[in-house]
Amino acid sequence: MDFPSAPSSFYAFGSCFTFLVLVLVQPHIASSALLLGLKNHNNHHHNRRPFLQANQSTCALFMGTWVRDDAYPLYQFSDCPFIDAEFNCQMYGRPDTDYLKYRWKPTNCELPRFNGLEFLLRMKGKTVMFVGDSLGRNQWESLVCMISTAVPRSPTQIIRGDPLSTLKFLEYGVAVSFYRAPYLVDIEAVQGKRVLRLGDISGNGNAWTGVDVLSFNTGHWWSHKGSLQGWDYIEMDGTLYQDMDRLVAFEKGLRTWARWVDTNVDRTRTRVFFQSTSPTHYNPSEWSAGAVTTTKNCYGETAPMSGMTYPGAYPDQMRVVEEVMSQMSGPVYLLDITLLSEMRKDGHPSIYSGDLSPAQRANPDRSADCSHWCLPGLPDTWNQLFYTALFF
Repeated sequence: MDFPSAPSSFYAFGSCFTFLVLVLVQPHIASSALLLGLKNHNNHHHNRRPFLQANQSTCALFMGTWVRDDAYPLYQFSDCPFIDAEFNCQMYGRPDTDYLKYRWKPTNCELPRFNGLEFLLRMKGKTVMFVGDSLGRNQWESLVCMISTAVPRSPTQIIRGDPLSTLKFLEYGVAVSFYRAPYLVDIEAVQGKRVLRLGDISGNGNAWTGVDVLSFNTGHWWSHKGSLQGWDYIEMDGTLYQDMDRLVAFEKGLRTWARWVDTNVDRTRTRVFFQSTSPTHYNPSEWSAGAVTTTKNCYGETAPMSGMTYPGAYPDQMRVVEEVMSQMSGPVYLLDITLLSEMRKDGHPSIYSGDLSPAQRANPDRSADCSHWCLPGLPDTWNQLFYTALFF
């Protein structure tokens, strides 16, 4: 089966006029009615709570606890060649393995165990695509590992690219892809500057049409600043800004995504998922209040938190997601992995993220990755929930 060719990441527009605008643009800071009701979220802390899906009348999938299960993990890193170095913690020297031995137990039901062969048979001839940032890539690699290790002798074809990477299971006509779009909306190059267009998604969206299962995520890149910031200017409603309230920008971009889905996706043939915010663990005071900690991140964490609540603040971004999705005209399944992932402070690569130098490993306060997740590891549970939502 053929996928649409990946569109160019950049598109020219109104070169003379735009160049003049870029030269003359002032350091605007957005401060309009869009801030009302959103900016206030930054001033209050809320207890985290999981979303309850309307279609979960018998099982609240995202409420529960982590229980030790020695039947896990579902695969070994050595059996999956598709894991990127930054997620391959065991290969790069992580000494503990207990973090691999936990299973998510919803409060009032059991999750069906993932079956890679059944996934291929049910999805025969179809396409699955994860769209978003590197957390989406984390999940994509997890899923292709979970499937491929179930059918180790079945031929596959891997095509890695930017923004589109695809693993095809040739015997079953199934393609599982990752499309990199950290903001979902488009970024364009204008006179050497990166312009984040909050109202335009057509460049990226062209690659998503005709896919049978779409799973979107976005979040982390909206808050990046300094050298990690992915844009030079933000364009909103015809005006260029050097910066604006990031929650307002997120809300505008997400509404553009929602309009695209409502306009371009036939819900009778395409299943649409949106994955909630994947948490980071850079602040030990969030899970060890009052305790004296020697590091300022997740380094050395080897076990999940216990219980069913988390003392941190409910993510402001998720309040925006909840509001935007409630106003969409068609169904989108919210895969709410935030709470259950918050409990897994032990699941990050930390200093076992690729081939770090000895000096980097000796300084986890600067080098530890507490954003992404080890594979095997937590994203396997995200995919077990994804599998459950698809088929059960």
